[in-house]
Amino acid sequence: MSTEDHKKPVFRELQADDEDPEITEISSLCFNCGETGMTKLLLTKIPFYKEIILMSFECDHCGCKNNEVQSGDKIQEKGVHIQICVTSPIDLNRQVIKSDYATVKIPEIEFEVPPQSKRGEITNIEGILSRCIAGLQQDQPVRKTLDPESAEKIDAFIQVLVDTKTCKKPFTIIIDDPSGNSFVENLNAPLADSALTITHFERNKQQDHLVGIYEEELEEIKKEEELREIKEEEENNAVTGDNATPETLADEVLHFGTNCPSCNAPCETNMKLTSIPFFKEVIIMATNCDACGHRTNEVKSGSGINEKGVKITLRITDPIDLSRDVLKSETCSMAIPELDFEVGAGTLGGKFTTLEGLLVAMKDQLTGQNPLMCGDSATSALKERMQEFNEKLDNIISGKTFGSRIVLDDPAGNSYLQNVYAPEADPEMEIIFYQRTFEHNEELGLNDMKLEDYAENE
Repeated sequence: MSTEDHKKPVFRELQADDEDPEITEISSLCFNCGETGMTKLLLTKIPFYKEIILMSFECDHCGCKNNEVQSGDKIQEKGVHIQICVTSPIDLNRQVIKSDYATVKIPEIEFEVPPQSKRGEITNIEGILSRCIAGLQQDQPVRKTLDPESAEKIDAFIQVLVDTKTCKKPFTIIIDDPSGNSFVENLNAPLADSALTITHFERNKQQDHLVGIYEEELEEIKKEEELREIKEEEENNAVTGDNATPETLADEVLHFGTNCPSCNAPCETNMKLTSIPFFKEVIIMATNCDACGHRTNEVKSGSGINEKGVKITLRITDPIDLSRDVLKSETCSMAIPELDFEVGAGTLGGKFTTLEGLLVAMKDQLTGQNPLMCGDSATSALKERMQEFNEKLDNIISGKTFGSRIVLDDPAGNSYLQNVYAPEADPEMEIIFYQRTFEHNEELGLNDMKLEDYAENE
């Protein structure tokens, strides 16, 4: 394999003028005639969505043809639980991305679509209900002949689904996806949607098995990581010598191989430990992909979770406020009350940048990287609303509008906003430390931790 081939993305965008789409051909058994046919695989990705695998089979002996689409997206670190309150026909038009592993429930009518019963799809809430109705109606003629009693009950339930689809009564639809790859449109974007609730959760053992993760594999991965850490430590010791100190290690930049989060091509991540004045030590990681040009940086706290959460509020009164350093951890949510705007924890990940850089990154993610908010899939009303929001946000970023407040709320207490008056108090900034609620501790995974007498049950 040449160096150029090695740097090509594994999943490339589908383009009509691509002279080398890298189609893989595999000899396969034809289930129709038993002869050997040919399966073609194409790894590509849908812009603003995810990676997919296109498969096409054709048998020259009997003429049998078949094609299929499978998700090539990675399993997310956490599962996602999405709950939508449907009260009007407008809610039925919410666009939905449902993965293979998602369970769909409607509690009001005790209806459930189990995972892997249907392929992943891009549809809307009305489409989900319509496909369920069509699926139940498919075998009704045969069922009415063989089992009239069951057919009558199914007809009655089909009518319940039809009534539900017409929105005669409000109902709740729940999408529970342990893979974390499902998505439901926010009709009020970029503002918060009161009818849409999204929570992330840690998978249990059964859910890990559902998405194809097993303890044996995790043990092997853990052993490989331990061996790699030992090797890296030995290499670092060889470079720094036996007299290495934390001060000298802080000057070192560590390098390790990884895969690009955008195209999955091999690339390198740089990591460095640094100290923020009047705050704490943090770990900065930066990745640059030579294959697709994607660049990303992430910040992790070097001192764990604090005893209390922190809420930082800054009123922007001068253009110099936009140059303040800001550390937003992955557990920190962000809000701009004057724009009725709020983003949850994990939206931008961990970032160490300026306030202007944080606002620009937030705008880029809303307008350029968010599925269903741009292109042909976005409605005219949504485009108009996004344009109005972007104009207001641009005025804040360019310093044309003053008086807006930036609110950072971090239950883990690992976020920071520079005080330009330090060590004196900042008249435009308010910092409040608070006790976390049970829900905060649940999201941070602290409720399941046993810090004392943890050997009793062994």
